[in-house]
Parts: sequence; structure tokens; C-alpha cells
Amino acid sequence: MGVQQKKVAVHDLEVGMFVSDLDRPWHQTPFPIQGFHIRSQDDIRALVSHCKWVLVDVAEARESKEVKGGSKPAFGTLQGKRRGGREQLQLPPLSIREPVTYEAVTSLKKEMKTSKRLLDDMEGALDQLFETLRADGVPDLRPIAAITSKMVSSVVRQPDALLWLSRTRAHDSYLYRHALNTSVWALVCGRHLGLNEGLLNHLGLGCLLSQVGKTTLPAELLAREGQLSSEEYLTYRSYVGRGVRMLENSGLSRAVLSVVQGHRERHNGSGFPEGVRGDRIPLLAKVAGIAEFFESLIAPRSHAEPMTPAKAVTLLYEMRNIEFQEDLVENFIQAIGIYPTGSLVELTDGQRGIVVSHSPERRLWPRVMVMTDAASRPLKTAKIIDLARYNEGKEAPETVRVRDCLPHGTEGLDPSYYDVTGVESRWSLSRLISG
Repeated sequence: MGVQQKKVAVHDLEVGMFVSDLDRPWHQTPFPIQGFHIRSQDDIRALVSHCKWVLVDVAEARESKEVKGGSKPAFGTLQGKRRGGREQLQLPPLSIREPVTYEAVTSLKKEMKTSKRLLDDMEGALDQLFETLRADGVPDLRPIAAITSKMVSSVVRQPDALLWLSRTRAHDSYLYRHALNTSVWALVCGRHLGLNEGLLNHLGLGCLLSQVGKTTLPAELLAREGQLSSEEYLTYRSYVGRGVRMLENSGLSRAVLSVVQGHRERHNGSGFPEGVRGDRIPLLAKVAGIAEFFESLIAPRSHAEPMTPAKAVTLLYEMRNIEFQEDLVENFIQAIGIYPTGSLVELTDGQRGIVVSHSPERRLWPRVMVMTDAASRPLKTAKIIDLARYNEGKEAPETVRVRDCLPHGTEGLDPSYYDVTGVESRWSLSRLISG
């Protein structure tokens, strides 16, 4: 028997009902886009403040008890088993409403030219924003919103170009680099999920603005991010609330603010600032949280040792249903690949290079720009090898695969030094990558 939807006035809602649709666009509310169970009277009061009626899935309705004293409800299902000493939280399968299927419609070479200009423009806009906020000025967010829209269009056309450039160009400001790269990772994941371009705009802008609260924290505290005392960490955690307060009267949509507010919340309730968990974290904030965490692993502040993307992917996978929702983790990994664009790699034949793009169908066989020969001697001209195409029809012993991911900054592996030949016509990276 299929699930049936029933239209219900919000004042007639009951605890246990599953809300599957609203009388207004989801992104105009703080509620999770994938729908949610009503767990308490607080949930009903929140719906009353935003909607007149909703649709509920009749077959999804179930008995539920409110938490005594009106405290945080237990969203999701505790599996009862633990991994790494932490209990897992299982939610119903993720369902994106009216997902959009995107096809790459332009070449990497062509899109990189557009992407380079976008990154230059965004760098200037973010620098201006952070300087204004540090001086307690009133920020003008229109330039950043306009560039975000262009970034979304670029990722929709060709998801690898913007990701490639954001990973390989040099940045002077950690705050800028972290916000920008987080936004690009999130957009690539959102594209894979099938979010429409309006939601991608909210997601990208929210990620870019998620770090603004840090402009009010002491520079010496930020410099030791990851090495803070308990007391210092309490101050550090306040950056989220500070950022929300700085932006709440700037005309941003509720969906954008929900990303700023919720990007440090965690699936099991261990995040901040509110410690909410499960389906009380908005979908866009969940995606932003995964992207921000991944970027902090592979590109931490200078005092910390960066993790290779492959190891970061492994760690992220181990945290599914603990700190991050399982199917979102899986979708993120599918979107960026086992060896994400911009990863330095060594092949089984000894050649070394950098991942240019990957195929969702053959995630272990990406396209690699090879920069050294088998003896680690630099090539005069780099070449792109599509491992999926190269290995087609070969027996396993004859295939060339990725042997290992290499640390960022490995000597002799700077793509800006090379012209490229191979799958596409000869072209130069130096002008495109240099900031």
C-alpha cells in the first residue's frame, strides 16, 4: 500500500505526523527540505508561525512521546549499536523533492577561463566584506550574492572547473580560502543531490558567509584553531552566533541564515551552537557541515598537518550516522570521488600527477594530469591520462590505477608550471591557476 498525502490545517496537527509538504517553498522556512516527523508541541508551534496548512503522509504517521519537560526531542532512531564508542543515529532515507539531473555542457578548458574570473572577483568581494565587518561597518552583500549565482551556474555547467581552481591556486587569507573552498565542495555535492539552482544559491552563499563571525574573534585565538583550551574553545564556538547576529538584518533569506546557523551542528547532537541533531538540522546546513569539515581536514591552518583527500574521505565515511547523516556522506563522496579533483596522486606505474576530474561510474579511475615519469623526473609537458579509458579492455594486471594519495605541496608537483596535452588540445594552466 502506497503512502497517501492528506491536507491538514496546522492547528490540527498532532505529534507523530510526518510533514511531507508545505503551503510555501521549503527554502523560505527553517524546516528540513526532505520532510520531518513532528516530535513535540514546539514543532507544531513552529509550523503555525510559518504555514496555514501542510500535507502529511498518512502511512508515515506514528506514535511519539514528547520529551519530559519540553527539552530536546530524540529525533531519528538510535541503532543501539556503537561504532568507535559512539552511538549511531539512523534517519529515514534521504529524499530530495523534484531533483534536477544536471549534465556537463562545457569542456573543462573552457569553463576554467570563466571560473578563474569568478574566483578573482569573489576574492575581492570577500576581502571587502571581512574588512567592513572588522571595522564594524554595514556590509553590502549584493556583490557576493551576484558572484555566488555565477558560481552556481559554473558548477552546473561543469562541476570540476571551479573545484580544480579553488584547490590549486594560492591564497593569502586562510579565512577566505576556507570559506570559498567549503562553498565549492558544497555546491558540487548539492549538484549531485539534484538541488535546484535556487537552493544551490542559498547553499553557496551560506557557506561563503559561514565564517564571518570569526572576524570578531582575537587573531591569536584563530591562529591556534584546533589547539584551544576548554575556555578558549567556548569563545571560539561563539563565532556562529556572532555571524548570525551580524547578518540577520541584512536582508538574507532564512535558508541562507540557516546554513550560517547550522553548519557546525552535528548529526548526533555533539555540534554547536544549539546541539540539535538528526532531522532538526536543515538539509542545506548538513551539506555545508560536511563540506566545511572535509575542507578543514585537507587544508587546516598552517600549524596542523593536512590530511590527504583519500584519508579524509575514509574518515568521513567512518563518521556516517555519528556526526553526519549516512546517505549525505555517501552522496558527498560520490560527488567528489574517492580521489577528489585537485588530489596529488601516484599511479601504480610510478608516474605522479594531479586528479583533474573523475567519473561517477568509475570512481577509482579518474582523469590524471601526469607531471613526472616513473622515476619521479619532471616532464617537460604534462599530459592528461583518462584511466577509465586507458584501462578499458585490459586485464587487471595490465591496468594503471592510483596507488596512493600524496600530501598537498609534494615537491615537483605544481600544475601551474605545465602546459597540458592529451585528451584536449594543448593549453596552459599557469594563467588560469595563478591568483
